[in-house]
Amino acid sequence: MAMKKGSTKPHGEKIYSCIPKFSIWFLVILFVTYVCYYTWNLVSYSWLPYSSTTVVLKAEAMLTPQQENPPTLVRVENNRKTSLQHVVFGIAASAKFWEKRKKYIKLWWKPNEMRGFVWLDKQVKTHAGETDILPPLKISADIERFPYKNRLGDPSAIRISRIVSETVRLGLKDVRWLVMGDDDTFFVPANLVRVLEKYDYNQFYYIGSVSESHIQNIDFSYNMAYGGGGFAISYGLAKEIEKMQDTCIQRYPQLYGSDDRMQACMAEVGVPLTKEAGFHQFDVYGSALGLLAAHPVAPLVSIHHLDIVDPIFPNMTQVQGLSHLNIPIELDSASMMQQSMCYDKNKIWSISTSWGYVVQIYRGFISPRELERPSRTFLNWYRQADQTGFSFNTRPVSRNGCQTPFTYYMSKAWYDSYKNQMVTEYVRHWTKNPHCRWKILDPGVVDQVVVYKRPDPQKWEKAPRRNCCRILPSRNQRIMLVEVSLCREGGMILAWDTDKVIVEDHLVGAYSITITGSLINDNFKWMATGVYSPNKSNKDPREDFGLN
Repeated sequence: MAMKKGSTKPHGEKIYSCIPKFSIWFLVILFVTYVCYYTWNLVSYSWLPYSSTTVVLKAEAMLTPQQENPPTLVRVENNRKTSLQHVVFGIAASAKFWEKRKKYIKLWWKPNEMRGFVWLDKQVKTHAGETDILPPLKISADIERFPYKNRLGDPSAIRISRIVSETVRLGLKDVRWLVMGDDDTFFVPANLVRVLEKYDYNQFYYIGSVSESHIQNIDFSYNMAYGGGGFAISYGLAKEIEKMQDTCIQRYPQLYGSDDRMQACMAEVGVPLTKEAGFHQFDVYGSALGLLAAHPVAPLVSIHHLDIVDPIFPNMTQVQGLSHLNIPIELDSASMMQQSMCYDKNKIWSISTSWGYVVQIYRGFISPRELERPSRTFLNWYRQADQTGFSFNTRPVSRNGCQTPFTYYMSKAWYDSYKNQMVTEYVRHWTKNPHCRWKILDPGVVDQVVVYKRPDPQKWEKAPRRNCCRILPSRNQRIMLVEVSLCREGGMILAWDTDKVIVEDHLVGAYSITITGSLINDNFKWMATGVYSPNKSNKDPREDFGLN
């Protein structure tokens, strides 16, 4: 292509010569814009939502014209410790069972220290004096406008689930937690507060536990707090639920109960279940001894289904038994039913203590791993003893009479102010124990166990750990003395040598034997290893122990 006359450079070269200048100016403008934007965001914090509980920036050197005194980096909140006064109970009840079940509420309700309401389906007859020892009674609102399509359940589930909303609408002041429970739920209020103190009530928390029944948890949810065992909702979350619950439950007409409706609404607001092992639904039948004798390392908060499980103490009604249980609860609720394990090397016994409730003595040495598993003294929710029906590890009740524990229930408890310790006495529950051929001293020689323990109200402010214990010398072989205390540095629950247990001195007759190794394995079956030297016959002396 020919050039125009007078032109010294091609036209394209002019364009290319402008590009470096344009790029430089573009980068300069971009840099200035970025600096201005960054400075503005650094100085300005007016976009932060401000409330009494909002964390705000400390910006003393970066004042805006509208703000002379900037806030500091603090959370503005009430720093008082959570107490029972900050908790409001919503107790689900029905007029049909009120006369019987109000007796359970009287056992744990503290009128001058607690706030809450019993929500009924209709009016009930009240008796003189009861208004001073029971929570105020409320009648739930009508629920006819809410659909219910579960043929196996009852529409009252909708009424019970709405207790959360109806309690919030009462407009109570200085509330941190809303706690739900049933009229057949027994609470340990001091332990409930100990659990709630761990959590920031300004956050959204849904706290409780699941069922003891694996099938129940599958049918409903492992993410659902079972209402009979009780559950706690931080009050901010309760107010959030109140805003949407009525529309939420209309989306779930096919659900069975109140618990699953509550969990469905929790799922919609995105709040998971925070599990605490001390809430007990007790979806079991029979004796709860195995569960309570091996209580988890957690504060005992609640017991449910009091009309279904056997009385917790023999030869007492359920009300009498729970009233009896209140004696050690008043002394040291933090330690209630906490398990500790001891071993008597000389007698070859294993001792399991559930403080304030029961002591059990076993022949032989049983590992802590076994003792901490509840013995299946109960049936699951479908009245079966199958271990796969439970949502936790269990161990069977042994068919070998030699492995049947000797059981001692709490009879007395008091505080010794001179020694600053609590004394609990446990007396033997007399049942016919099967004959045992083991040449180990029969624990039946012990009629009474006395346990000494110092109060430990700060127990749950530390990392969870079982207490340690030891057998004390006793002048009376009919009385066993046990001390329960904090574990010393380097202390172990295990107090016996599994590598070499010598029981030769307990043999009688013409045989001598030294048994080495563990006397019991994880399958709860006795075994013996080592050598034996028969003197007059070829009979295996292990037969005298029942070990063969």
